[in-house]
Amino acid sequence: MKTLFDVQQLLKRFGIYVYIGKRLYDIEVMKIELERLYDNGLIEKEDYLQAELILRREHRLELEKEDKHD
Repeated sequence: MKTLFDVQQLLKRFGIYVYIGKRLYDIEVMKIELERLYDNGLIEKEDYLQAELILRREHRLELEKEDKHD
């Protein structure tokens, strides 16, 4: 797992499709759903941590992109 797309595919395996319309919000909702999957024992710790790092990175990049536009 290396990209946001990979995280989306992980969530999709559990029937979770996230589309809010704003990428930043999508990432935040994916993070919540990922935590719920892990807390309920549905995904391994390694997958959770890797996906969490990807989401953090994408969230930071998205915030940086928004700051440039302001």
